[in-house]
Amino acid sequence: MIEAAAIVDLIKSRLNRVLLVAEAALPQPQYLAYRKLILDEFGQSLQRDLDRLYQQDKGKDRHG
Repeated sequence: MIEAAAIVDLIKSRLNRVLLVAEAALPQPQYLAYRKLILDEFGQSLQRDLDRLYQQDKGKDRHG
């Protein structure tokens, strides 16, 4: 099974490029707000959601 941390690492590796494009396209105050939102959503929030999903999945019996 793929670990949640591996998924988060793949996403983080792409966030830098997304933020670079946003920085080029947005005025600085908007970029700073956007950056904060993106890092919150794709950082610890995503990690918590993935951890929760993995815990739910571990609690289920697998037949197959």
